[in-house]
Amino acid sequence: MDIKTLQLALALGNFSLCAALFFFAQEARRNGQAGRVHATWAWAKQCQAVAWSLLYFRGVLPDFLTIPFANAVLFAGFALDAAALWEQAGRRVWRSHLLPALGAAIGMYVGAWLLQAPAGGRIAIASLAAAFFFLAGAAALGRGWRNGTPLRRYLVVLMLALSAAVAARGLWSLLPEGVNGVSTLMVQGVGIGALYLMMLGNAFGYLLLAREQAEAELARLEVVDPLTDVPNRRGFYQALTPWIALARRPGMPTALIILNLDQFKRVNDSYGHPAGDMVLKAMVDVCKKQLRDSDQMGRLGGAEFAILLPRTSLEDATMVAERIRNAVAALPVKAEKAIINMTASLGVTVIRAEDSSVSLFKRADEALQAAKQGGRNRVVELSHQAVTN
Repeated sequence: MDIKTLQLALALGNFSLCAALFFFAQEARRNGQAGRVHATWAWAKQCQAVAWSLLYFRGVLPDFLTIPFANAVLFAGFALDAAALWEQAGRRVWRSHLLPALGAAIGMYVGAWLLQAPAGGRIAIASLAAAFFFLAGAAALGRGWRNGTPLRRYLVVLMLALSAAVAARGLWSLLPEGVNGVSTLMVQGVGIGALYLMMLGNAFGYLLLAREQAEAELARLEVVDPLTDVPNRRGFYQALTPWIALARRPGMPTALIILNLDQFKRVNDSYGHPAGDMVLKAMVDVCKKQLRDSDQMGRLGGAEFAILLPRTSLEDATMVAERIRNAVAALPVKAEKAIINMTASLGVTVIRAEDSSVSLFKRADEALQAAKQGGRNRVVELSHQAVTN
């Protein structure tokens, strides 16, 4: 397969990716998933498609379009590819690293063309610039190598190998024709072939990261409340299970607090659900300020929350609950229509050796109901069967 054919394949391949990306974007927008990363990757594919098309028509179109301009657009496509992979990995390095590198690559190549440098020198600049951006993309894919899937690791190794092939093509172009019996044209063909494989590898790399992030987000939402960003009922029960098991061993007890915002339904009815959501988030934030890093807060549903206090006595847990109650009562939430003041009722207990999650929550709920029946905005502790205030 000659170089012209590979250039055409690269142009058509990137145009095909652009078309697929267009329809994916329509679906993503319907699902609310379109974002910066998707847009960056789309621009990368469009730049590469245009650049390879211009390179294919070299000799037909003016040299300015098919040499310096086409390569500048191609460099931009490679840089945007790397930027998309880094954004998928959770970091934005476009302005700080990739954009300056892109400017340097374009400046060097255009300068070499204006100074009528030999073709081998321009090929070396282009190849080394492409290899740099490919290595940057491989570095993004390689983050979290230890926990990466075999496919992810394979893509990293593939991109590193292809980056080396592209760089070798550039360095080889500086040598005289036919060194060691190897044709420069053959080396260029190998380099273009590596670029074709890189296009496929980069596309799979992007889609792999997108899939991993989507799966991670779905897994997170199974155990995390999306509104307050604390564990939901399922997530809290998972965190609680090992502490119930540890309660069978001697040592410091572990306490449980159940918190319920008093008359929260009135907030939703009077000010609307957006105001109610603001109240819940503000309440969670103020509660976290009263807790240790080892403590765990979870949302059981509605305006009811649970707080796990590892290695905490009943007396100390009651003091924590009092601090939380005071903090919630002193928290004015500014909504659009009013300033909302809230109070909370809290039930406190400790995990006993014979407890199951059912018996534990039943006892904590009894304490919570006693707090409500006692007039709300108070803390009730329940140790064994006696209720004290």
